[in-house]
Amino acid sequence: MDIPTYQEMMHPILTLANREPIKRQSAAKAMIAHFNLTEEQANALLPSGKTTYVRNRAGWALTYLTKAALIERVATATYAATERGRQFLNEHPNGFRSRDLRSLDGYKEAWETNKSKPDNSKKDPVDTDDDAPPEEVIETAVATLRAKLKSEVLDYTKAMDPLRFEQLVLDLMLRMGYGGSREGAGQLTQASNDGGVDGLINEDKLGLDVIYLQAKRYTDGTIGRPKIQEFVGALAGKQANKGVFITTSTFSSGAVEFANAVQQKIILIDGDRLADLMIEHNLGVAIETTYEVKRIDSDFFEQD
Repeated sequence: MDIPTYQEMMHPILTLANREPIKRQSAAKAMIAHFNLTEEQANALLPSGKTTYVRNRAGWALTYLTKAALIERVATATYAATERGRQFLNEHPNGFRSRDLRSLDGYKEAWETNKSKPDNSKKDPVDTDDDAPPEEVIETAVATLRAKLKSEVLDYTKAMDPLRFEQLVLDLMLRMGYGGSREGAGQLTQASNDGGVDGLINEDKLGLDVIYLQAKRYTDGTIGRPKIQEFVGALAGKQANKGVFITTSTFSSGAVEFANAVQQKIILIDGDRLADLMIEHNLGVAIETTYEVKRIDSDFFEQD
């Protein structure tokens, strides 16, 4: 089964709160047991990695129940069912959704943050009948936009001139903090005499060690073991111990196994990882819009 939605959690959480006082953490644990969730489901994180789906959805179920005055705070971060809640349970023995709460007195007003200027022409954006809480809607949308951006970044990168791609690789290493600055920190090798490497960059600002780079702009195909062997041989000829092989394509399992087995430290970056790094370090992309999502600091308000 899928992880239950916050709407599916409202009835069992209200039932639990009718038996004994509950907290957000205990409500989440109770939902794991109630729905017999697997360990994987119980520990599944939102795309942001900040919290689990179960904890987030249980929290929103508590929020809706509180707004409907079906539960109330009876102690610090502790909630219990109200008389209205007990009556509502009797009237809805088989469960309910957020739309069933809208007819309750005071429910709509509970969502209003500015009671002096009510806007009855608009429904509060939080008071919806969607199965996904707002954070999940946002994070899913962000993940979708990022996947689209990654695809576009990789398409543009594959279409670049090979020499320009080598410069991109060098620029990326600089953006990641290697070398310290562009001047003198990294350089491309002469194409006709590169000795099997495309560039090099200082590992640190002082230039105590050098990392050699290999850049392969492939529109299709896979980087196999022979290419990695050639790169390792080139490093050995330069008495170098560290190298980064970057491609717009992918690496075969044999190439990965060989890179992991050799004495030199070889880092392989395929097209998918390359696009991630470019986005992370704002290379070839620009920030269009920034949104801040804030949460309540419960520790601040619940101090004894």
